Amino acid sequence: MTSTTEPTEPLSVEQLSATTLLRFATAGSVDDGKSTLVGRLLHDSKSILTDQLEAVEHASRNRGQDTPDLALLTDGLRAEREQGITIDVAYRYFATARRRFILADTPGHVQYTRNMVTGASTADLAVVLVDARNGVIEQTRRHAAVAALLRVPHVVLAVNKMDLVGYEESVFAAIAEEFTAYASELGVPEITAIPISALAGDNVVEPSANMDWYGGPTVLEHLETVPVSHDLAHCHARLPVQYVIRPQTAEHPDYRGYAGQIAAGSLRVGQTVTVLPSGRTSTISGIDLLGEPVDVAWTPQSVTVLLKDDIDISRGDLIVPSTDAPPTTQDVEATVCHVADEALTVGHRVLLKHGTRTVKAIVKDIPSRLTLDDLSLHPHPGRLVANDIGRVKIRTAEPLPVDSYADSRRTGAFILIDPSDGTTLTAGMVGESFAAPQPVKDDSDDDGWDF
Repeated sequence: MTSTTEPTEPLSVEQLSATTLLRFATAGSVDDGKSTLVGRLLHDSKSILTDQLEAVEHASRNRGQDTPDLALLTDGLRAEREQGITIDVAYRYFATARRRFILADTPGHVQYTRNMVTGASTADLAVVLVDARNGVIEQTRRHAAVAALLRVPHVVLAVNKMDLVGYEESVFAAIAEEFTAYASELGVPEITAIPISALAGDNVVEPSANMDWYGGPTVLEHLETVPVSHDLAHCHARLPVQYVIRPQTAEHPDYRGYAGQIAAGSLRVGQTVTVLPSGRTSTISGIDLLGEPVDVAWTPQSVTVLLKDDIDISRGDLIVPSTDAPPTTQDVEATVCHVADEALTVGHRVLLKHGTRTVKAIVKDIPSRLTLDDLSLHPHPGRLVANDIGRVKIRTAEPLPVDSYADSRRTGAFILIDPSDGTTLTAGMVGESFAAPQPVKDDSDDDGWDF
């Protein structure tokens, strides 16, 4: 076994705690090499165990392959291995000395667009692969559009299979120019193009000796160095209450704490806060983090907040700075991706889950369905089927404090749930998409849940 397949010394707890976390997703058309890229990334960064590699080698030999098929490191379903395609989202966790990673390998087929939405919804970066022989195709544009809709802040264009086009710089340059122009029109803020060969390992972890004309970073180098920190001073601080802690013990007879994970921004002792949707105000008198008092806490820490005043707060409420409170509304307009096999229709009764709060709701209107091929709008389709992306207007039974998804990917997102069986129907993003929606008309009179 060569040194490139031998595991390195595991990182210590101190090393891991000192590194930042990057969530990223891979996307691209069928056979562009997404799973092979992920496998090469894990293999060459020495992030796979010996028994995992041996299992891949064994499976590859059974398929008549002379060399290990690194795509098998992520394609775990039997149907995926038999067909040589990715069907479900595969998550992998690995770390280098510089950063920790959670990656989502998403499918390339059109019918699995909803899977890409799932994988990229929490991603800080998306790697969109393109086959150098085919260039930018319809599915490439579709995945760029989904990344733009989900407000993924960084996009990497990985032009794969450069070995099959003779490592020609002109081929890479033409593809990079076309994709960058398209993605920029969609509002993608940062695009980095990298020429690679996932199969041969060119520019994945190690620089390629075959493309001396390229002076940029390798894929791993870019993943390790791309900025993922956010300026907390400019974030909207949000704490969805997960649980109310009342020990009622002799040691803590009057302790009342509100526990949850800070979704965005930072909170500090002495800060004046408002509890939504009730609108009651108070002052933070204490913050407990891992059982110890602290003066300030920030996303994504899980904390317990204590308030100066004894006010009614329960699971689902949102604690926010009084000077930076989101509006509360019962009319939510959003861009959604429908993920269920059952269609979403006008008049559909649903449950809307936003943060830790779940309320009854009705789909009042579906103003448009987005055609990702050319970004055109089909007005008032009346329904959305699996993998459709469109605009909806929803009326909720109770007021909700919602941010625009453009301002906060955590508190601007929600899901719609089937109240009969708990099935997730739709993933939603509050506010405008990159395409102007049709005007929402409120001329329906629904029976049943009419708020």
